[in-house]
Amino acid sequence: MYEIFEELLKKHNVTAYRVAKETGITTATFTSWKQGKYTPKQDKLQKIADYFGVTVDYLMGNSDNDIPKENLYHTLTKKDEKDIAKKLEAMMNDLDSDSSLSFMGEPMDEEDRELLRISLENTLRMSREMAKKKFTPKKYRK
Repeated sequence: MYEIFEELLKKHNVTAYRVAKETGITTATFTSWKQGKYTPKQDKLQKIADYFGVTVDYLMGNSDNDIPKENLYHTLTKKDEKDIAKKLEAMMNDLDSDSSLSFMGEPMDEEDRELLRISLENTLRMSREMAKKKFTPKKYRK
């Protein structure tokens, strides 16, 4: 079980000391856990899991799925990513084709166009995630 904790430390490039400081769990707890003398109680396991954004089941080696159930149904799929890319491309093409974008009569430069593209992409992502959250069946909600 401690091996998964060590993998998470490497993956997130943090030390056990830092996790201890940020979660309020003593380093002695981690040392005892590593030595196999002690398994942290449920509340401490939950703090560790929350810190890394994984489930307690994953942390304990009982599940291969490290995505918490409440987030599983709100993450974007590859299809969602493709749809967002298509919509973004269409929006940017529409802006290019009609007339040059301008602000107070001045044409928009490339930097401003890129900022607009990033803003539109973020808006599309957020709206897709919000729709997924809103329309997720109740039995899958937290």
